[in-house]
Amino acid sequence: MKFVDEAFIEVVAGDGGNGAASFRREKYVPRGGPDGGDGGRGGSIWALADRNINTLVDYRYARIHRAKPGENGRGADQYGRGAEDVVLRVPVGTVITDADGGELIADLDRHDARALLAKGGKGGLGNIHFKSSVNRAPRQTTPGEKGEQRRLHLELKVLADVGLLGLPNAGKSTLIRAISAARPKVADYPFTTLAPQLGVVRVDEGRSFVVADIPGLIEGAAEGAGLGHRFLRHLQRTRLLLHLVDIAPLDPDANPVADARAIVDELRKYDPALAEKPRWLVLNKLDLVPEGEREARCKAFVRALRWKAPVFAISAIDGGGCRPLVHAVQAWLDAHPAPVHEAPLVDSEAPIVVTPAPVATRRRRRAEP
Repeated sequence: MKFVDEAFIEVVAGDGGNGAASFRREKYVPRGGPDGGDGGRGGSIWALADRNINTLVDYRYARIHRAKPGENGRGADQYGRGAEDVVLRVPVGTVITDADGGELIADLDRHDARALLAKGGKGGLGNIHFKSSVNRAPRQTTPGEKGEQRRLHLELKVLADVGLLGLPNAGKSTLIRAISAARPKVADYPFTTLAPQLGVVRVDEGRSFVVADIPGLIEGAAEGAGLGHRFLRHLQRTRLLLHLVDIAPLDPDANPVADARAIVDELRKYDPALAEKPRWLVLNKLDLVPEGEREARCKAFVRALRWKAPVFAISAIDGGGCRPLVHAVQAWLDAHPAPVHEAPLVDSEAPIVVTPAPVATRRRRRAEP
């Protein structure tokens, strides 16, 4: 399935039904009075987070979503039927904003979180509501309200505890294959990863964390070089970043220190808050360095980069050094639990689907004397 993490849609709620103007006309019921019912409520449109969905591809092609209008009221005290609500299922982690004004509507960051996107119009009043002692035959009714209509921007930010960051071919996909059951594509050319990949790392029984692998960055990504930096949104929810560096590049003219600094600059250009996240340095492809030179090369790299955060040297291709890295990450996550987010902007009291109300039966009334 094609991975789509952004879409623009238009939602149109249903209009409310009109109220009816009607009078009882029955044998043996003189001066029966008004009996026009109310119009039904128009259908609303909701968004519901579903952990079984992992892409917004359905909304890339289905751009307009409409709810049905409510039925008009009828005579004999019959109220119009309310329309069913429309529920749009989206992946967990979807952020919904108004495409025109830019204000946040909801951040659906947990399973079954829901948000009201467009409210259906209320039904109009029938003439039974306007009778009085001085107005026994009212003909007044009110029309149904118009349903809300708006353009929305859907943006998916995957939920992960740890994010992998680095240049293309730094070994991010190989690492996620080594520590989890995920099987992203691995090849000897750049940009083999074209979409974010998630993997669950099981440290021991009852302890695990989720790691996200995004397509590699290159210098100038903020200006659109390579695949750009649009996939960096998937690292904004992570608590820890692992910055992978190829310690043994095949190109003799490559400068790993300058490349590592360029990645940090791209982070800062995209989102300063993302650049300030805790970030560990992971020196990969240690198997390509002669055993006697490994320690000296790693120390020289760290000294040139002036790195003070934790440093790990691994060989993802054969798993060397991966287990200590995994245990250290799990210990850090245990010591720094995820913050408790505020409740998303949803209407938690209203139902997701409203069962259409049955048509009211005629009430038995005594004839006026």
